[in-house]
Amino acid sequence: MPYIEQIDEDEATGELAKIYESCQQRMGLVANILKVQGQDPGILRESLGFYIRLMKSPNSLGAAQREMLAAVVSNVNDCYY
Repeated sequence: MPYIEQIDEDEATGELAKIYESCQQRMGLVANILKVQGQDPGILRESLGFYIRLMKSPNSLGAAQREMLAAVVSNVNDCYY
């Protein structure tokens, strides 16, 4: 299995530390998928923005439908996080 270095909360500085703090406040943790993206805080910021626009903003699908779709796609792609 490939290994990508993760940056933990106690190692984060600058913009990354601010992003992690925001995630911690919003979700109660910093998910591993975010720690992997932490290698480039700009990319992580954009990725989180995309996720929030896609999953949290009002659109034609309800919140439960969006989560179900995400779960099905993750399963089809053998993504178990």
